[in-house]
Amino acid sequence: MSFKRRKFLSLVSLSGLGVGVLHHRAQSQDLMQESWDRTTHIPDSTSPHLRFVALGDVGTGKRPQFKVSQSMVEYCQQYPFSLVLLMGDNIYNSGDIHKVKSVFEQPYKALLQTGVTFHAVLGNHDIRANQGEDQIRYSGYNMLGRYYTFGDEFAQFLALDTNPGHHWPAQLEWLEQTLSRSQAVWKIVLGHHNIYSSGWHSVLQRFVESWGPLVGRGPSHPMLLKQLPQLFTRYGVQLYVNGHEHHYERTQSIRGTTYLTCGIGGAKLRPCHSSPWTAFATSQFGFAAIDVFKDRLSIQGIGVDGNCFDQGTVSREGASQSALISQSPIL
Repeated sequence: MSFKRRKFLSLVSLSGLGVGVLHHRAQSQDLMQESWDRTTHIPDSTSPHLRFVALGDVGTGKRPQFKVSQSMVEYCQQYPFSLVLLMGDNIYNSGDIHKVKSVFEQPYKALLQTGVTFHAVLGNHDIRANQGEDQIRYSGYNMLGRYYTFGDEFAQFLALDTNPGHHWPAQLEWLEQTLSRSQAVWKIVLGHHNIYSSGWHSVLQRFVESWGPLVGRGPSHPMLLKQLPQLFTRYGVQLYVNGHEHHYERTQSIRGTTYLTCGIGGAKLRPCHSSPWTAFATSQFGFAAIDVFKDRLSIQGIGVDGNCFDQGTVSREGASQSALISQSPIL
């Protein structure tokens, strides 16, 4: 049954380096269960409960964003979806809401006209203007607050503002309470900033953490790594989706959670590398398409040429198992 046809419950919130390309495939059977053709998307034999698209770092209004949008339109014509998640940095460079027509309404006009709904989170560029309040109030982004939840009894989404700020303690309390009450089969958390990734920001963060005492700088937002993964494990969050890093990366299951970076929606690409937890990584424009079934999530990376460059599976059984990580993760 399509996402549109189901009763979708809105739960109101309580409140450079050049372009490098790296491909790293995991051999783990629980993450690569389905065979696939690199040049042709092969749908599952049964219809998903929900299909949605996710991408971040989109709001440039430049050619790459329009190329990604066109690819989304073509994909939607063949494999219909009615939900798009925007993973922050919706309006470059300073979150000016006056640019929303050129960086959102025009690039996604064809999708909006067909009734596709967008849900956004705030990125670090977005809060430069009025702390993101203008975007929160903008109807096209469907933000029910600075942090909010939406979904149904099958798939619940929890959208966070991962920027540092005074909202963080209240948001953490809200997140734990919401997760503890959730009876959804699938729990999917959305945020702009990466927790596990192998890109430019991660390399910079490693340098800052190593030399911070000498240069007077510390981690930009250490609460993400210190506080979110343990909540995800405790309450069974199977997927965390983010932008910020301008590449695509899907991790192995890390203590029950898969981390998906998809900051490839239109901003300048950056190199990516490989980490012990990496299942697949690449630096190319595109988006992630996720099919939600009762027993699994099917994650695909789709390029601007329409080709499927990655496919992995998060099974409910696999999501409950912990992956042993021998190396400390990078923020």
